[in-house]
Amino acid sequence: MKYDWLDAYLLQKRGVTKDLQPVWNWVRYHIGGKMFAAVCLDDASRPYYINLRLEPMNGEFLRAQYAGDVIPGYYSDKVHWNSVNPDGAVPDDTLRAMLDESYRLVLGGLPKKRQREALGLTCCGTECGDCAFFGSACAGCNALAGKVFHAPAGRACPIYACAVNRNHRATCAGCEKLPCEIWKSTRDPQLSDAAFADSIAQRVRNLKGE
Repeated sequence: MKYDWLDAYLLQKRGVTKDLQPVWNWVRYHIGGKMFAAVCLDDASRPYYINLRLEPMNGEFLRAQYAGDVIPGYYSDKVHWNSVNPDGAVPDDTLRAMLDESYRLVLGGLPKKRQREALGLTCCGTECGDCAFFGSACAGCNALAGKVFHAPAGRACPIYACAVNRNHRATCAGCEKLPCEIWKSTRDPQLSDAAFADSIAQRVRNLKGE
């Protein structure tokens, strides 16, 4: 296969899992339990197609631009899914962009809570598993609908209340104000100015998938 970087590229995306579907002999890549890409293997375990999802108009454009190397999805919905010749003429950067689009589309199709769970993040980009209180004093933002130990009694954390409850977002990632004044007002008093700035920067990177 021409694209020997594909496996590592997909597995470095947040929340991605991989399995082999033995009946089809497909290596499948999932986010939140939903497949967003697959490498279809023949009886000798040689790749013959890479399946991925695209917006229909983009799929039509790429099928026309790379006729014979991008075709309607093999054993898939032929409106939304496409198959790429693994030894074909599609440039590496173009295939990466196609895989990125497929990941975004399938992730975005999940319910908002499942999106956060699949990514292992809260709406503000925090990784609950890294918190010293997780599993003891706190079950996590997603499980508690934002009513975490440091939130006002009986109420959701102000960030969760804004992003999820008021604006119906999965996370703060698409907000043009990121990081906003609400973020800056929900500061752990134990953090120094520098440590707090670093925590905000890391959370933004998490949300952007960096």
